[in-house]
Amino acid sequence: MPLESSPESPVPVRVVAKLIGDWIGRLGRVWVEGQVTELTRRPGQSTAFLVLRDTAAEMSLRVSCRGQLLDALDAPLAEGARIVVWGRPEYWAARGSLTFTAYDIKPVGIGALLARLEELRKLLAAEGLFAADRKRPLPFLPRQVGLVTGRASAAERDVVANARRRWPAVRFQVEPVAVQGPYAVTEVIAAVQRLDADPAIDVIVIARGGGSMEDLLVFSDESLVRAVAACFTPIVSAIGHETDTPLLDHAADRRASTPTDAGKLIVPDVSEELARVSALIDRARRCIAGRLDSEQHRLDALRTRPALADPLGTLAGWRLDLEAVRERGRRATLAALAQAGSEIAALRGRVVALSPQATLDRGYSVLQRADGTIARDADELRPGDRLTGRLARGRVPLVVEEMAQ
Repeated sequence: MPLESSPESPVPVRVVAKLIGDWIGRLGRVWVEGQVTELTRRPGQSTAFLVLRDTAAEMSLRVSCRGQLLDALDAPLAEGARIVVWGRPEYWAARGSLTFTAYDIKPVGIGALLARLEELRKLLAAEGLFAADRKRPLPFLPRQVGLVTGRASAAERDVVANARRRWPAVRFQVEPVAVQGPYAVTEVIAAVQRLDADPAIDVIVIARGGGSMEDLLVFSDESLVRAVAACFTPIVSAIGHETDTPLLDHAADRRASTPTDAGKLIVPDVSEELARVSALIDRARRCIAGRLDSEQHRLDALRTRPALADPLGTLAGWRLDLEAVRERGRRATLAALAQAGSEIAALRGRVVALSPQATLDRGYSVLQRADGTIARDADELRPGDRLTGRLARGRVPLVVEEMAQ
């Protein structure tokens, strides 16, 4: 239940301190892992003090222990070491301070660290942070390169010197950070995020020289790996030597075996590019010369053809062919006209032979009534009928006077 209080009836400090101590005491004894950032052990005192820090966050815990615990360790405990502490938090009401009292201390060995890193690697890989399809290509010629590395380190000199040797105009924005120790993770993450937010930065290089496995643990930190995977700017990881593979190498878009190799990856070699441009120019020149030569041969072949070598001769041949065709057409036309004339003459003879005029020319005549009809039967005529006699030449009007018996 919440503690009831008011300005008129405040709660004494001892009550609040006791309640805080009770609440903290409920946590009991727990195992805590961290990195030793401070170690205080004064001669003649049985109690030693140290500070455990979480490398992934700005959090630390003050630990007190008996000096015998430190003496029992196989190797002397030093700042920067990773340990596992079994103890419980205690609130000292008299001083109003919180202290974690340790009852057992175990250093984290290389085998345990490797096992934890392998488990973390599998977890992050299952989430897709190491997938090849999410990796971005590096720009061909970055406007500005962001470099996250140790202050005045050899890694910085290697990256910058090799990059400028290849492309002298390359520009760098260097973010000096701690690359080992309790503050390294937070500083590297902050530097990467600042560079990623800068639109002028086209690629980011995270570089560190060689070191022991414990020295390179910073670059296998889960929070750093997730921060790098969330970046929009391509990341190049250049940690340690070629055999060193921290988890950062899997999350980065490109892995450089060394800082020197990173300087070669981020920019092209100006001499190689000039040689490539020269080779392309020569290739283009050869292609154009070859095309011109091919077209010249084709043009020469066309010019040797008869139609182009002697155009008038071709026309003369066509003119002779045309005259021959025209002559054949004239003869065919005349033959057709002659045949048609013969046929017309034959038809004319038949028409003349069958014509009534021919009958009239032989002495016959034709009697026509007034309406133009021909009188063929005498019985059809009556006295007084007017007829017209049609002779071979001329017509004679006639009147029927009487009918013969």
